Amino acid sequence: MLAFGFAAPPAAAQQLRGTPGAPNAVEFPNSRVLPAPPGRFEGIIAPSARESTPAWPPALGAPENAPNVLLIITDDVGFGAPSTFGGIIETPALERVAQAGLRYTQFHTTALCSPTRASLLTGRNPHSVGSGVITELSTGFPGYNAIIPAETATIAETLRQNGYATSWFGKNHNVPPWEASPVGPFTRWPNGQGFDYFYGFVGGDTHQWQPGNLFRNTTRIQPFLGNPGWNLSTAMADDAIAYIRTQREAAPGRPWFVKYAPAGTHAPHQPPAEWIARFRGRFDMGWEALREQIFANQQRLGVLPPNAVLTPWPEQLPRWASLSADERRLFIRQVEVYAAFLAYTDHEIGRVIQAVEDAGQIDNTLVIYISGDNGASSEGQLRGTPNEVAYFNGIETPVAAQLRLMDAWGTERTYNHMAAGWAWAFSTPYRWLKQVGSHFGGTRNGMAISWPRRIADRGAIRHQFHHVIDVAPTILEAIGIPEPQMVNGVPQRPIEGVSMAYTFDAANARAPSRRRTQHFEMFGNRGIYHDGWYANTTPANPPWDSTSPPPADVVNGYAWELYNLAEDPTQSRNLAAQHPDRLRDLQQLFLVEATRFGVLPMANSTLDRLLVERPGFAAGRTVFNYSGTGVGLTSDSAPSILNRAYRVTAEIEVPQGGANGMLVTHGGRFGGYGFYLREGRPVWTWNFLDIERTKWEGTEALPPGRHSIVFEWRPDASGPPVGRGGVGTLSVNGRTVAERRMERTIPIYLQWSDPFDVGQDTGTPVDEQDYQMPFAFTGTLRNLQFNLGASTLPQASRN
Repeated sequence: MLAFGFAAPPAAAQQLRGTPGAPNAVEFPNSRVLPAPPGRFEGIIAPSARESTPAWPPALGAPENAPNVLLIITDDVGFGAPSTFGGIIETPALERVAQAGLRYTQFHTTALCSPTRASLLTGRNPHSVGSGVITELSTGFPGYNAIIPAETATIAETLRQNGYATSWFGKNHNVPPWEASPVGPFTRWPNGQGFDYFYGFVGGDTHQWQPGNLFRNTTRIQPFLGNPGWNLSTAMADDAIAYIRTQREAAPGRPWFVKYAPAGTHAPHQPPAEWIARFRGRFDMGWEALREQIFANQQRLGVLPPNAVLTPWPEQLPRWASLSADERRLFIRQVEVYAAFLAYTDHEIGRVIQAVEDAGQIDNTLVIYISGDNGASSEGQLRGTPNEVAYFNGIETPVAAQLRLMDAWGTERTYNHMAAGWAWAFSTPYRWLKQVGSHFGGTRNGMAISWPRRIADRGAIRHQFHHVIDVAPTILEAIGIPEPQMVNGVPQRPIEGVSMAYTFDAANARAPSRRRTQHFEMFGNRGIYHDGWYANTTPANPPWDSTSPPPADVVNGYAWELYNLAEDPTQSRNLAAQHPDRLRDLQQLFLVEATRFGVLPMANSTLDRLLVERPGFAAGRTVFNYSGTGVGLTSDSAPSILNRAYRVTAEIEVPQGGANGMLVTHGGRFGGYGFYLREGRPVWTWNFLDIERTKWEGTEALPPGRHSIVFEWRPDASGPPVGRGGVGTLSVNGRTVAERRMERTIPIYLQWSDPFDVGQDTGTPVDEQDYQMPFAFTGTLRNLQFNLGASTLPQASRN
């Protein structure tokens, strides 16, 4: 009998890796290559199957007793906000992790969402992975293009190919905006970056009651429809708990990796009303007194060294005593809602942690809880705002107008944010805030790590200087998986972070930090840490000011400061004049690091970044055609009609009995437009940031039959480059039915959490007096065409 035999692989390649239920799970000598090369067939093949011996292909499994990993990162939480780091907002889930493990007091992020999250995923500096700024402001330079390159694979991809189940819940601010559409491509979505499962929203934030940018994997979902009281924070925890339970029941020996990234506490702050009630009266003391209370708590807890001092209150922010009674009443309401959102977010995180314990897995689960992806946010401006979209369009809402919405604060009627004074207080003891990469108020966040099976020094504090790029190598070392050198056929650039696992041991509680150097940069503000010294620029503009121009010279137009962190851990005493040589050395070191890690060229103009034309299916197009019902596009893949002339033509057929419904809409309750039939009459509505609505409306209902409805906008020939006024005309079958002037238009952003929809409105309505979603068109939409004219925007500078 003829038999074809194949030699068994070397003994080293037969070492089982201990994942029950994984046939032939082995560790190859070259496991730094992912996926592992196919092994030899170990059975015997004869002419007859009965005379042959089958064998499954070997698979790369997780190491024996590999821990689960629960990686938690919240949003826009200042160092001094949670009670775990001295705040007065109770965070029992964060406290639970800290008491079961370690509390880290010198952990740093990047001052903004997308960069921090890209670094967290890859273990590289943000500019090294194309994420030097948020995705919406990406440019065509390698450090800023919003594209995480294939040679910097995510930690999820490494774990997935080493036998882990991988999932992502919550915020994803790392998909290039021109790819965040129903047609993809999905290569840079979570499912294309190593995550088996994704339940969350794509973008910087979302409406918690009615999220228009919520996805399961790559399919947009609307679970809130017909479900009163639904809130994303609870729904997300429910989904994660179900996922963990399913993993335990279906594959009990397979470890899992869960990235859990709730929206809290990024604006809008939208917790349930019962949570808001818990904080009534808790902030009546005002922001300066709150700051002093937090600082005292931090000293008592030991999360600050004994020589730390409270930095002074900034001259740019008003003193609490200077405020009117109405201002105080409004600002207190704002912060009560914020505090409720943080406490509610932590509570839902606690439910997920409890689910791990209920599954009997908490002992061997590495829990990393990062309290914020940057410092506290002042994007509510000096007086707060009922509509965060207004801030990003440079519009402030007067206190009197906000007071009318106080009872609705935190409900679906507001996209709310608090006054900047509270954000500064929640940065205690540091100066500055989110968006400021030069000072610890923008980059220092509390973190706690627990792993009962491994960390015995429970409830202790660690003061080593570390950065978000250090998380990925920590996870790899904890599991025992080597850093890959080749992933999916692409050679990998080395991970730039250093593992923090050495801090797990009590013997290393006071060990020197293994991170000796770290650079920071955001919008031109920059800093460099090296061996206990820190040099940084002075912010030229406060982050609550979204309209003032930055210095024209981004390289030489900034003053520098110098701090000895061992003697001055809160950056309170500037030593630049006393040590000019050391400052010069650190400035040179920053340039070396900036060149090495892709920080150059630096830019500080948000407007210039906005003017960049990005790639994608909408780039360069002036004519767009749609029909029927659907689409659901984001701004970068939809027709951009801001700051330009345009004409929108709807070819429709009205049935017997008439028709109503949406033809096309983009944005929603907090800023956008809608083109629809109401009571049979054509209507075009511009919603200017929920401040005022301008409407063009026909006087007669359209009779049955085919009709051509056109809205045309002609901006003024002169005026500001953005937000310019003009004249709009609505016509039916070539006859003008409405014409009027609109003095100002939305200059920069429509409401981003509501998509571009055709034939229906799946987001929030642009005018709730006219209709409620989904307001599907009841006639036939044969064709909808956008024709875009010249833009009023200037050519972007290359600063």
